[in-house]
Amino acid sequence: MKGRSNASAAILWGGLLAGVFDITQAFVGFGLMGATPLRILRGIARGIFGRRSLEMGWTSATVGLLCHFTIAFLAATVYYAASRKLRVMVEHPILCGLFYGEIVFLFMYFVVMPIAIGPPHFNIATYITGPVGHPLLVGLPIALCVRHFSKTQA
Repeated sequence: MKGRSNASAAILWGGLLAGVFDITQAFVGFGLMGATPLRILRGIARGIFGRRSLEMGWTSATVGLLCHFTIAFLAATVYYAASRKLRVMVEHPILCGLFYGEIVFLFMYFVVMPIAIGPPHFNIATYITGPVGHPLLVGLPIALCVRHFSKTQA
């Protein structure tokens, strides 16, 4: 039973940290370009509600926040599941976490975004929050949480 609680803790903390760090970097990066947190969150929900999301106010912002954290927890779950088979992901969390963060970025910007809202528009904020931010603020916290809770399991 202890193994299951460690898995839950690794996924919970990894997803929570990745989600908080990622949304914070989006607020800072896109905030420098004049976007408000409400507009950023409504932009996340645009894939579900379409252009109407800009008119829906806090409802679409709440859905955007839920979508954002769902993706963060899913990313943590995938990393944890892969680390059970590939022990190198636990043994070298920094390199694997950085690489995983970059994979998450590429998947989000070239698969999820085109399907959900159309082709992404690249600007300086995208480069700050994407190829630089995702490895450091998404992949690394997930990898370090998985390593931490894998060590307490042993």
